[in-house]
Amino acid sequence: MSVILVFLLVIAGFAGWWLSHQRLTTKPWLEQGLASDIVGFDRSALPTAKIGLGVFLAVVGCLFSLFTSAYFMRMGLSDWQPLPLPRLLWLNTGVLVLSSVALQCAVFAARKGQIDNVRLGLATAGLTALAFLVGQLVAWQQLTEDGYLLSANPANSFFYLITGMHGLHILGGLIGLGRTTAGACNGVRPQRLRLSVELCAMYWHFLLFVWLAIFALLAGWAATFIDICRQLLT
Repeated sequence: MSVILVFLLVIAGFAGWWLSHQRLTTKPWLEQGLASDIVGFDRSALPTAKIGLGVFLAVVGCLFSLFTSAYFMRMGLSDWQPLPLPRLLWLNTGVLVLSSVALQCAVFAARKGQIDNVRLGLATAGLTALAFLVGQLVAWQQLTEDGYLLSANPANSFFYLITGMHGLHILGGLIGLGRTTAGACNGVRPQRLRLSVELCAMYWHFLLFVWLAIFALLAGWAATFIDICRQLLT
């Protein structure tokens, strides 16, 4: 339960930081100026699509927190034999960071109306995300060739389950990223393109955060962090 609590606190902190930038604490009845200007600004402050994506990401965060909790509970048994972390995962992590950075650059370009740079950022993000997935599959292949099969040990099963679930979410994000890229190439309205790019960036940044947490978990660093948090909470 403490693992879930810590993870949810981190998610809540991330969500609170994001919501604080959406003018949710504004009081439109105290604003000065024309009523039409105030209402128009309030409607554009927090699009419904961002709220929906935020709710979905909260659910995904709870899912991975449950996986993390199960991981910690299962590793305490005597038959747990942690598998070595493939060095390729370091490279895959860097590739995913690059993908997230490329999407953030696309967001900046979309806000400035630089369509060519938006297309470049989206294409870079998509290609690096595909490279990340390919790298994950190669890491799986290396482990299976070394004898770390799915059913050989509970630690192996958790590794394939957690990394596979994260990969599926990346694959799902590529579908949305592809639609956004197609819209950028077909001349979609700038406001709509900007929203689509921002949604993709939100999703990608969240998946990057989740992967960093998974990487720390598989590397064994998360255990030390959880022990520190337990001491603070008690």
